[in-house]
Amino acid sequence: MNKTELIDAIAADAGISKAAAKKALESFLGNVEGALKKGGRVSLVGFGSWSVSTRSAREGRNPQTGATIKIKAKKVVKFKAGSELSDAVN
Repeated sequence: MNKTELIDAIAADAGISKAAAKKALESFLGNVEGALKKGGRVSLVGFGSWSVSTRSAREGRNPQTGATIKIKAKKVVKFKAGSELSDAVN
């Protein structure tokens, strides 16, 4: 499912226009992004939670040449599925 299909499904389920569904989805995504940028955590009980963790610097290899390269440290977003989502999938 892509973003357009999700907007269509939200509009149909909630009985609202596609424009309103798009605005609601974009608001949700923007707020999740904003919270994660601040270093926070977003948790939806039963669905899952998003958090930010730091991946430390490390050495890697260029697969073409085999040369050792340095990979910089960076922040990564992690998602952990909640129990209800996990049960629904399995």
